[in-house]
Amino acid sequence: MYRLALLFTLLAPTALFADTLTIPLGSQGADFDASNLPHKGQSKRSVLERFGLADEEHKPVGQPPITRWDYREFSVYFEYDHVINSVRHHQPRHLDTAKEQQ
Repeated sequence: MYRLALLFTLLAPTALFADTLTIPLGSQGADFDASNLPHKGQSKRSVLERFGLADEEHKPVGQPPITRWDYREFSVYFEYDHVINSVRHHQPRHLDTAKEQQ
């Protein structure tokens, strides 16, 4: 019992040092319009007509077969021949070198 009380005493203060990171919804990916991504249910053909050939097409995996097409700024996931998800790639923001030298 003494050890358990000691453990709680030692671990309790660590929660006081935790930080919460909040990013306003309007500034998440502000430079890329998510409405330009393929939507759930679109066919492979319509994605191909709208966005052209993918930079890389991955082979189907699993059952049902899930296929991924990678474009420069996003990836599209297909189940059989229809979109199930589109994901924007992380685009790191590089700092201006002139600002870093000041």
